[in-house]
Amino acid sequence: MCGIAGFFLRGGVAERATVKRMCDLIAHRGPDDEGFHVDNGCAIGMRRLSIIDLSTGHQPIANEDESVWIVFNGEIYEYRELRARLISQGHRFRTQSDTETILHLYEQEGPEAIRHLRGMFAFAIWDARKKQLLLSRDRFGKKAPLLRDLTRGYLLRQ
Repeated sequence: MCGIAGFFLRGGVAERATVKRMCDLIAHRGPDDEGFHVDNGCAIGMRRLSIIDLSTGHQPIANEDESVWIVFNGEIYEYRELRARLISQGHRFRTQSDTETILHLYEQEGPEAIRHLRGMFAFAIWDARKKQLLLSRDRFGKKAPLLRDLTRGYLLRQ
């Protein structure tokens, strides 16, 4: 099972080395890959166990202009249907992953995108334009049981 990590500073600048150390501590959860994104006071990272989209599913994943970034752990059951709808609305995908589907759904609907997701998941989306971090998990907490109050998402702003 993959692992995600990160932190958000309302004042100050995040450091890559800190999120890297956080991900090193969960390396056992994702031996196949690691990735990081640091911007202003936000740092997100992940360790990946490759299951879907083995070749192009590296995370964090960014949108086309690299203003929105996501780290994700889990599975979105209906992501193919959501992806098809987003493509019909003009979104362009670089991968076949459910992760990128969440990213484009967020671009389309903002935090309300969460209500469309069915599956077991936890994710963090950094929106550099709005300087906000969206944290969410599935309704039952399958992927993030310690975040019990996160059923609809939690939005942090700088």
